[in-house]
Amino acid sequence: MQQINDFLTTLHGYLGGHPWFVFLLLGTGLFFTLYLKFPQFRYFRHSIRIVKGKYDREGDEGDTSHFQALSTALSGTVGTGNIAGVALAIHLGGPSAMFWMLITAFFGMTLKFVEVTLSHKYRDFTEDGSVSGGPMYYMRKRLNMKWLAGFFAAATILSSFGSGSLPQINSISNSVFSTFGIEHWITGAVMAILLGFVIIGGIKRIAKVTEKLVPGMGLIYLIGALAVLVYNYDNIGHAVVSIFTDVIDGSAAMGGFIGASFAFAFSNGVNRGLFSNEAGQGSAPIAHASARTHQPVSEGLVALLEPFIDTIVICTLTGLVLLSSGVWTEKLENEFQVTDIVVLDRTYDENSEEDFSAIKSYLMDASDIAKFSGVLTVNEGNIAEKNTILHARSIAENIQVFENEKPYTGDLKIEDGVMDDHGGEIVMKGKSLIHSAPLTAVAFTRSYFGEYGKYIISIGLLLFAFSTAITWSYYGGRSITYLFGSKYVIYYRVLYVVAFFIASFTDTTIVWSLSYLTVVFMAIPNLFGLLMLRKEVRSTVKKYWFDFKKEWPDEKSPE
Repeated sequence: MQQINDFLTTLHGYLGGHPWFVFLLLGTGLFFTLYLKFPQFRYFRHSIRIVKGKYDREGDEGDTSHFQALSTALSGTVGTGNIAGVALAIHLGGPSAMFWMLITAFFGMTLKFVEVTLSHKYRDFTEDGSVSGGPMYYMRKRLNMKWLAGFFAAATILSSFGSGSLPQINSISNSVFSTFGIEHWITGAVMAILLGFVIIGGIKRIAKVTEKLVPGMGLIYLIGALAVLVYNYDNIGHAVVSIFTDVIDGSAAMGGFIGASFAFAFSNGVNRGLFSNEAGQGSAPIAHASARTHQPVSEGLVALLEPFIDTIVICTLTGLVLLSSGVWTEKLENEFQVTDIVVLDRTYDENSEEDFSAIKSYLMDASDIAKFSGVLTVNEGNIAEKNTILHARSIAENIQVFENEKPYTGDLKIEDGVMDDHGGEIVMKGKSLIHSAPLTAVAFTRSYFGEYGKYIISIGLLLFAFSTAITWSYYGGRSITYLFGSKYVIYYRVLYVVAFFIASFTDTTIVWSLSYLTVVFMAIPNLFGLLMLRKEVRSTVKKYWFDFKKEWPDEKSPE
């Protein structure tokens, strides 16, 4: 497992984790924001009117309404990224990572507008009469690059597992286990059956489910988040300030958090922002292609609202909950994940400036320190040697070792800092920082709900993540249709449901490493295509406003 995770992490470091990808993503969003003169400001109110159906016309072709298309696309983005992803971003980069998530969302509003407009313009109608769209269609029809379209479709299929299936059920099962004590595989089995019932019905059934699910789950989460913020109201001001004050220098050490450099916060904030709202990834255009409208730009304007709702509203709520509650800096009792454990070759003292600096440099990928290889002696759960053990990027304390839930006695083999867990039979427990969904769940207990707050996260995460899995099954199915034809979609759906079940008891770290990598495989060809067709985007937008003024002369146009 560790070798697989190391490979995925290394590959992601060369692709999504490298500064060039971050600059490509933000640079493309910045370019189109300036090129189209800040559409996220100028067209915002008009976008809301379109969603309300104010400019609908009889006879427009498509399978869903504007609101259903928006709900479906939002259900694909509002998921673990809003609960677990924000917590992971702050865990890795500190409060300043939240700033870069917001910047990514701001430029992401323009990216969504552009990519949905182009994809809707070149959508197709399949042999069964349904609508099929997405970046692969403009790549083939307009760019005449079938190989790029094929690569994007294949990457979407892979990403439907990496973004849509695996991390979603993994977060659900972990949250349900920690909250209710229900075994991971039981949660996975129940949710897989429900998933199968929904996705067999195709986009029309998916749209009917998501248009009810998205508003409901948003309301539940909003109530829980506000309860935490009101309870910790005296910390809100400091939390807001902390997001902006450390942007240039990075986040300073605080509590168990060892600190993060500017580059580390920047990279992780942008990457988690993309994972949250998927702007530039090219996934949302697949859902929006089904909308009933004769104007591609109108659907692009609907999509413009997604990053605002997903990241600027929901992710900001999560970030403020984490920061105001203070849990992100606390070492808490937890069961260590083996891929998050690093055993060092000696004892490091947190109070020693030299030792602290060495560990901080190591965690920021700026240097290496010697990892332990050999055997640790364990007696009744206690490790005899005093080697420092890192877990979740913090120095672990009060460590106990268990085998099948009983204190372990024997040797513990360590190879280059990695523990041999005997296939999951041996686990470490103790106090350390935590991240992802468990961290947000703890934050929600620091409210008027007390321990009941974690149930809000479990329910919210279940609904968020399940809706994401539903939508991504559609994205993958449309890509199968593009590559092989609609008759093969049923085989994909069966595989998707099976993988969904298996991921419920798979190591979280590997799942997340895979999901971040698959995002990059979709985003790179999509961003390349958008830049190639920049002039067509602008001319299409101009034509839309020209036609709008003729069709709706009494309406005030933002142009």
